[in-house]
Amino acid sequence: MTDADDLPEGWTVWNDEPGGRRILAYRPDVFDTEQFPPACLPTIYVAGGAPNRPPGETEAASGAPDVWRVQFFLEPDVELVSARTHDSREAALDAAGELAREFARGDLDYRGAYQVPREAYLDRLDELTGRR
Repeated sequence: MTDADDLPEGWTVWNDEPGGRRILAYRPDVFDTEQFPPACLPTIYVAGGAPNRPPGETEAASGAPDVWRVQFFLEPDVELVSARTHDSREAALDAAGELAREFARGDLDYRGAYQVPREAYLDRLDELTGRR
């Protein structure tokens, strides 16, 4: 199971509900309203339930989840990696850690996730992640 010590540089556990949702954030020190808009914070979500769960339905309402999803967003409407499902929270946490490592290695094409490129932001993200 991935914990904060296993994450690559720049990634942090932003939120961790015991036995529930976990949110990993990339460089929250930079996405601070001054250097980058906070909405552009690269974020990996681990949560119980299928990706197409109806709005408002919670784990508590539906019982213990039998599936866990992992999603990677560059900003609220820009999904870098579509939801992937796993049989357990531990497997989902491991997958989230691997996504963070792939991002850190430069294996994920975040530029390709944008239909309308935001060149200044993406150039700055390249600098921040060491891709330039």
